[in-house]
This record gives sequence, structure tokens and C-alpha cells, in this order.
Amino acid sequence: MKMAIMGAGGIAGKMASTIAKMNNVEPYAVGARDLERARKFAGRYGFTKAYGSYEEMVADKNIDLVYVAVPHSHHFRAARLAIEAGRNVLCEKSFTVNASQAEDLIRLAEERGVLITEAIWTRYMPSRQMIQELIRNGAIGDLRSIYCNLCYRIDQVERITDPNLAGGALLDLGVYGVHFTRMILGDAEPEIETSAVFEHGVDMAETITMKYPGDVLVSMQFDARCASDRIGILMGTKGYMEIQNINNPEEIRVYDEDHRLTAIHPVPEQITGYEYEVLSCADAIASHKLECPEIPHAETIAVMKILDRIRKIWKYEIPDVR
Repeated sequence: MKMAIMGAGGIAGKMASTIAKMNNVEPYAVGARDLERARKFAGRYGFTKAYGSYEEMVADKNIDLVYVAVPHSHHFRAARLAIEAGRNVLCEKSFTVNASQAEDLIRLAEERGVLITEAIWTRYMPSRQMIQELIRNGAIGDLRSIYCNLCYRIDQVERITDPNLAGGALLDLGVYGVHFTRMILGDAEPEIETSAVFEHGVDMAETITMKYPGDVLVSMQFDARCASDRIGILMGTKGYMEIQNINNPEEIRVYDEDHRLTAIHPVPEQITGYEYEVLSCADAIASHKLECPEIPHAETIAVMKILDRIRKIWKYEIPDVR
């Protein structure tokens, strides 16, 4: 599979270093807003072609998959450009800035008969199945409550602090917590309460609580101004489970109700963790599917609608640039 990357920033570099170590995936093309930057990126990571514009890159008919690695504010335009050129798309999270954009992109991809999927890497990782299996097997009894946090000191990063780049903690950090919760509790609609701290015209920190059917409570904390342990805790009637780093799970620890550690489950070794979403795309393309089973289109839209609901409570809207 010939893979192209749209954008030449940090996350693009992580994907490039990942696919360089994968079998049957070729680092084929990179597109940036200036040719010299694209050439440097291509030379560093071993890409065959470098393009000085996204339009030129997506016109290359040899490309099997385009990975969109530009700021959130540009996801819609970049993905639409690739789709209109007939390219399959793996779009970095958050998929778009709102549900309306997500619906429009997915509709367009379906009309053109190309794959589009969200690069929310935790959806594709083996740890997801490990957690779900432990719950199904009664490792902690009946689930009653979930807590998670994800905080990084990224308040000096322009794409986080600029409203015109769809900055803020929710689209960059909070999206992981919403996906984490839904991977465990499914697609039921929760009640939501939330508070946020705003700086630079964007949400820099937020607390979100949810109540799911069956009286399962969820509490989440996200902050772009400080670091945290990034833990996820699933609490049940017979004990609790700790997921070390909800952003890229390292191991799963199970405790009984007397706080005794009963099991440690390490996750499989990986290149970076990005390889799983690429492999899923390759399988989908080979099978002529328009979505990946790990994150169906309906689920991407559902998550975006929850993020929209959260911002509505704050009385805050992100500029919708199309």
C-alpha cells in the first residue's frame, strides 16, 4: 500500500517513522505548504515523492491512502480535497471541529466510493479488546463508575492556543476520554455536566461528568496547562481496574475490592501504536470497505455530537472553516 502524508509536522513525523518499519506499507509521498519542507521530510523518512502543495499530492493516482496530519481547523478542507481526488483517507483526530463537518465529509466519501476513517489510535489497539474481555469475564464485577484524566503541558503550542486553528483541550485531549468511555459503555446517550477554564479564547482545561443508563457515572479531567498520570480507572462491584495511560495504554492492573493487586496485563509490544490504524485501513481498502470496523462512521459522528453538546453547555463555538 502506497501511503501519503498531508502535512509535515510532528505527528506526521511519528506516522512516517511508524510506516517505515511496517511490511507492505510504502512511504510514498508527502505534501506540505512549501516544497523545501516537503523535500526535507521525504529525505528524512525515506519517501519517494515530495509535493509543495496538497493539491499536487492528491492528484497522484499512485496513492492508496492519504493520512491527514494538519491542525484540527484544516481537517475538513484537507480530507475533502483528498476525497474529491478519489483518495482513501485516514484523518487524524479530532476528525473535524463539529458533527456537521463530520457528516458532510462522510457523506462525500460514501458518494465517491472511498474509505474515510478517524485516526483515533486507541480504537485500533489490542488493549481495547483486552479491557473489554476483562469486563465481560467479570474481573471487576458489575461496572459502576469510570474515571480518567489526560493532561499535558502544551499551552505553549500555537495550534492549542489559537481559536482559528480550532485549539483547546477538548479536541486534542478530551476526545480521548470520550472515546475511552464509549469503547466501554457503548453508544447510549449520557447526561452531561461540565465546566471549563478559558484562556486565549479557547478551552484550556475542563472537567466533564456523565451519567449513563444503568446509573454508571463517568468523571473526566483534561488540561493543556499541566501534566497528569493519564490514568483510567474502571470501578466495579468486585474490584477495580487501572489502565496506565488512556492515550496509549501500557498495562492493565486489576485489583479486588480489598485493594489487593490480583493481575497485571501488559499490552503487546508495538512500533508506536500508529501501525494498528494503518493496518486496519489496508484491510478495509483491500476489502473495498468504506469504513473501518474499529470506528464506524456512525460512531465518529456520535463522538463529535457529544463534543458539540459539551461546547454548547459552555456557550462556546469553534470557528467553522470550510
